[in-house]
Amino acid sequence: QYRLQYKMTVREELYRQIKAHLDLIGINAADELFIFDGEADAEVYNRAVKHVDLWNHNVEFLEQETPWERPAVFIEFQPIKWKAIVTGVEYRADVFANLHVVTDWNEGDGIGEFQLLEKIHEVLAGLCGSNFMEFDIDTSMTNHNHEEVVENIETYHCIGFRHLK
Repeated sequence: QYRLQYKMTVREELYRQIKAHLDLIGINAADELFIFDGEADAEVYNRAVKHVDLWNHNVEFLEQETPWERPAVFIEFQPIKWKAIVTGVEYRADVFANLHVVTDWNEGDGIGEFQLLEKIHEVLAGLCGSNFMEFDIDTSMTNHNHEEVVENIETYHCIGFRHLK
């Protein structure tokens, strides 16, 4: 008799943890960013990140897409090359994830999104899970090729695990 056991993959676990940690960033009435300290804050203040999803070239087709609230974070997983530790049993890999942080373009006031990037790093740096460890920032890039929005791409790296048996 076989028993099916659900095991979360590294990408699924990373996605869930990133989304949960982004929900910890709040914004108060004075547009100041902070980290939520319990449920009391969540009842009074707004979440700073309004939308989280998987990346699907979302900013390239703004006019054709269903609008999503901003700031938004889209998670893109880079190809993963697994190395066998024990063939057929255990694998490890360098896992890279791009966070496409999309904010409204505020002409002349382009510093707010950089403060958001710092708060995002604050809640994500050092994340660990069952299938990954040492999640941390690797590369940052700002994409100005859009009329209405600014897209900052923050690349994070971690060591991923895959256990098959």
